[in-house]
Amino acid sequence: MFETTPSRGVCVLLGGQSEFIEKYAEVIGELGARGFTVATFDWRGQGGSARTLGDPLKAHVGDFAEYDDDLTSFLDQVVKPLSAKPLALAHSMGGQILLRALHDRPGAFSAAVFSAPMLAISTRDYAAPLARAVTALQTTFGQGEEFAWGMAARDPFLVDFDGQLCTSDRVRFARTQDFLNANPKIRLAGPTWGWIEAAYRSMARVMAPGFAEAIQTPVLIVGAGRDRIVGVEAERAFAKRLPRGTYLELEDSEHEILMENDSIRARFWNAFDGFVSKL
Repeated sequence: MFETTPSRGVCVLLGGQSEFIEKYAEVIGELGARGFTVATFDWRGQGGSARTLGDPLKAHVGDFAEYDDDLTSFLDQVVKPLSAKPLALAHSMGGQILLRALHDRPGAFSAAVFSAPMLAISTRDYAAPLARAVTALQTTFGQGEEFAWGMAARDPFLVDFDGQLCTSDRVRFARTQDFLNANPKIRLAGPTWGWIEAAYRSMARVMAPGFAEAIQTPVLIVGAGRDRIVGVEAERAFAKRLPRGTYLELEDSEHEILMENDSIRARFWNAFDGFVSKL
């Protein structure tokens, strides 16, 4: 999907787990107003892309290398004819995949901006080591394609504003819900045990010594101070290890910074503009 504008270059927009292109219509417009041509797509298994399991509500992947293949194909077949070194803007799971690309494909992007990248999963009521051990056991004993505990209840049709953990903005939350109600086939509930296990493996790789230090691309990481989905502490620590990394924390933001209230979003875009202006 592209937004044609007076070109300041191409921005590759990468959404998070369970998201879809249309959710970012406002963001695409804001990037277009800044002079960027926007290139984006739906990850396999979500949005308008084909599902990987028979149950279309399950978010599932066997390994994050499959997402690497999605991004590589998109860059080579769609983005490269437009730009040899695009800018990237990625949220949450999209940020995890983008970090893998920055490491594995040096020079593929001119710079990268991250909104609450998934570097550690928040386990909330469970100790992190216990959550990791349970996930490993579930996949070992053949439950990889089953919903993780409680994840079936994350069907968007079962979650109201007061029960969600992603934004403080009622209007933007309602806008997404309205779109899903009109297009129910693109919605996802929560992930399978297999998806979570794949995420743990990927996060361990990205957080390992030497990984961040090898990324030479200019990076801006914007963390959400009230994040209950991913661990903001991991984002702070990772940013410090980047040779050309900058970190900003929006202390009053929930996880979905780009779907937050106007005050939070204004601060994000101010940081984005300042970062891009120095490239």
